[in-house]
This record gives sequence, structure tokens and C-alpha cells, in this order.
Amino acid sequence: MLRGLTTISFYAHDVVAARDWYAEFLGVRAYFQRPEQGDPAYVEFRVGDYQHELGVIDARFAPDGWSAENGGAIVYWAVDDLEATWERLLEMGATPFEKPTERGPGFVTASVRDPFGNILGVMVNHHYMDVLAGRKG
Repeated sequence: MLRGLTTISFYAHDVVAARDWYAEFLGVRAYFQRPEQGDPAYVEFRVGDYQHELGVIDARFAPDGWSAENGGAIVYWAVDDLEATWERLLEMGATPFEKPTERGPGFVTASVRDPFGNILGVMVNHHYMDVLAGRKG
């Protein structure tokens, strides 16, 4: 049974550049790095209301068949302002993968390809907000 989001793993040929790009976009520094000194092979951020993990792994450790040109599943992160997030991603050098699209009342998705070839999805999702409101109340 699926219990919830744990770690999203993105791959990059330049982990330092990816770490710095995501730190700027997220507004937080990676809290974890291996190795601890020198150029990292893995960095990790804690993101959002539930502190989900976003990891960036050196592409040399990617599974067979991984390619920066071919994305896999799209994971959508809940955002408060999809248009502002979309614009910020594009300003930071991401390229459109799928423009903002309404999927039904209370559900809007968009996705970009980050500068490292990963597909990053963002979404306004009323169900997520309902669950969050229930946990806080």
C-alpha cells in the first residue's frame, strides 16, 4: 500500500550546479551531502509542508536506460500560486514540458524540464489542501 511521498530522486551530470539551482529555486540549502567534503555525488533537500525529500544524484549512478533527454514519471509538487511558480522556473532556465493545464475544478498542472534534464511537475490541488487543513485543524 502506498503511504506517501518519500524521496524524489533527480539525476544530474553536474551535481553542484543542480544543487545550487534547486537551492535558489526552493529558497533553502541542501541539508545533506555525500561525500561531506569535496564535490558531492548526492545532495538532499527537505521540501514543503511534510518535509519531503528531493535528492540529486550524480548521473553516473543512474539506473540503466536513464537519459537526460527522456523523462520518467512526473511527480507533481503542490504550490500555492502555479502561475508565479511557472514563471520563476522559466526565468531560472527551465524549459516548458507541459504548459499550465486545468484538469478539472481545483486541479491545475504544469511541468518543466529542469536544466539537468529532469521533469519537475507543479500543481494546484484542492485535495492536497483539504488533507493539509485536516492535519492542522
